[in-house]
Amino acid sequence: MFFPYIGNQKNLMTEDIVNFVWKYNSPILQDIYLDDNKQVEVISPGEHNFDSGPDFFNAKVKIENTVWAGNVEIHLNASDWNKHGHNTNPAYDSVILHVVVKNDTTVYNSRGEIVPTVQIPYPSTLEWDLQQLVANEAWIPCANKLKGLERFTVRMWLASLAVERLEQKTIQVNDLVKELKGSWEEAFYISIARSFGLKINALPFELLAKSTPIKILAKVRSSILSIEAILFGQAGMLETIDSSADEYIFNLKKEYDYQQKKYSLTPIPNHLWKFMRLRPISFPTIRIAQFAQLIHQSSGLFSNCMEAKGFESILQLLKVGCSSYWQTHYTFGKESTLKPKIMGDDTIRIIILNTIVPFMFAYGSARGDEQLKDKALNILESMKPENNNVVKGFSLSGLKPENAFFSQAMVQLKSQYCDKRKCLFCQVGVSLLLKKAE
Repeated sequence: MFFPYIGNQKNLMTEDIVNFVWKYNSPILQDIYLDDNKQVEVISPGEHNFDSGPDFFNAKVKIENTVWAGNVEIHLNASDWNKHGHNTNPAYDSVILHVVVKNDTTVYNSRGEIVPTVQIPYPSTLEWDLQQLVANEAWIPCANKLKGLERFTVRMWLASLAVERLEQKTIQVNDLVKELKGSWEEAFYISIARSFGLKINALPFELLAKSTPIKILAKVRSSILSIEAILFGQAGMLETIDSSADEYIFNLKKEYDYQQKKYSLTPIPNHLWKFMRLRPISFPTIRIAQFAQLIHQSSGLFSNCMEAKGFESILQLLKVGCSSYWQTHYTFGKESTLKPKIMGDDTIRIIILNTIVPFMFAYGSARGDEQLKDKALNILESMKPENNNVVKGFSLSGLKPENAFFSQAMVQLKSQYCDKRKCLFCQVGVSLLLKKAE
């Protein structure tokens, strides 16, 4: 099994470890000196910077009797300063201390001034502890250690991860809005459509929405037949069925022929849709019929969702059924027992998690509306936790989420930290490593 901190990425790992030592003020830093034997005391390590520029901002150190405030840069070798071009980059002129494992050269900033450099011993014990942690082949590295951690530390970390997940989704939302020339309504419509497809039919649903602009559906919103005709036609599902199969199909094809010519519509390939291994209630035909009903019943879907008071309001907004034909059909031309096909609460929860909450948070961020962002978080807190393999795994390890806010945090933790073995950047991993170093 390959782990990203072992083997060919060892150099990256070692510099990360030195960053860790500095960030958490390891005992290694208690007795360190500059080249000229001036003692260095770390008052504050500063704020860890994960973007371009020095590794730590606003650090504070005492060199002999003088307190210095500024930035700190970390390297394995002092010569890395020049290799990375810091000697010609004014962004590094504010560095007050250069922390290295091997002081192999004197370095200068872009103004020609010597940068004070301190050499620290390499934390080999910490490296060993980290390697032992990430080499654990359990489903997460710390699976057998979670129960012993302080609950407050874990809870605060999960809270920050839930927000981190929404911030990452905000970037995706903003990219889609930009792609659609600033149209939040169109971006929301496409994303809602993708959610209707769940995992199996997410892509064809997205392509269907992209091939069928919301403004066209808005013009025929009062007619469910017209909406269904356009959506089923654009889905490529009307191309291979016989018009004489029943009256509904005849009317549907006739209406689509008219709308297709009027708006120069091009359908997506029919073969993209997947029916196998799906329960009939989740067939794409039923999901498209429900999506058509949502468009039919909702005037200003985006604004309605953004202005909804909370989870229950959105739940009722999305609790749509199908037109009469689909009450007795799962596919075209094949009649079945009468059964109302209303969107289930679990499916709606997935749509709220995957689309509505991220859009609410992103839209609030774009408008500087903190209340809207808070509402997105409150909706997560009011929803029951997901019941997926990640949540089940953490629950078995002694960590049970009380709501969707924390279950989303667990998904973020597993995918962005545990799976990548980024224990040095995880507060759980940090706590375990610091505890072992005591």
